[in-house]
Amino acid sequence: MSSDFETYEQDFGTITAEVTNKIGRIPKLSGEEKTQLVLNVDKQLEEVRELLEQMDLEVREIPVQSRAMYNSRLKSYKQEMEKLEKDFKRSRIAYSDEVRNELLGDDAISSEGQRAHLLDNTEKLERSSRRLEAGYQIAVETEQVGQEILSNLHTDREKIQRARERLRETDANLGKSSRILTGMLRRIIQNRVLIFVLGAVILLTIILAIYLNLRGH
Repeated sequence: MSSDFETYEQDFGTITAEVTNKIGRIPKLSGEEKTQLVLNVDKQLEEVRELLEQMDLEVREIPVQSRAMYNSRLKSYKQEMEKLEKDFKRSRIAYSDEVRNELLGDDAISSEGQRAHLLDNTEKLERSSRRLEAGYQIAVETEQVGQEILSNLHTDREKIQRARERLRETDANLGKSSRILTGMLRRIIQNRVLIFVLGAVILLTIILAIYLNLRGH
């Protein structure tokens, strides 16, 4: 898995180096030539995004004990990607002094103010987008936590129900055992009473026999 990750790293480094070079050339161009280069860079950035997705999938397959190192590297690549995207956005509306003067002449100063205003608005939109993404991520994580809590509660409820059923079975067994012991005790008492009565009858019979024998003499 790590070998695949390193292959993606090499591709990432090659493409980002080309993109960086092309982004630096965009402000120096105008017209169709600039449009074509912008489209080319946009296509390569899409390839970089796909590489990052592949690296993300590879990291998830790496053993946990080694995953932290690759996560750190992937995080730095994502940060580099964010910087490239920002630079690309600026380059699309930026012009070198020579091209700007050629296109705008006396309006160059005004154009510079508009460009600064546009960049400011772009940065605000990016910040808002990041906040929305963070909010969405928090909502997703909260939902996952809620689902885990509900699942745990359901599991605990089943455990409690099983414990109650076992308690009822135990109570029923104890009641049955109590009835059996009571019956055994009752029979023991009855047997002892019977033995006592039989002993008394035998004793009286012996005494009567002795009495009658003595009286006969």
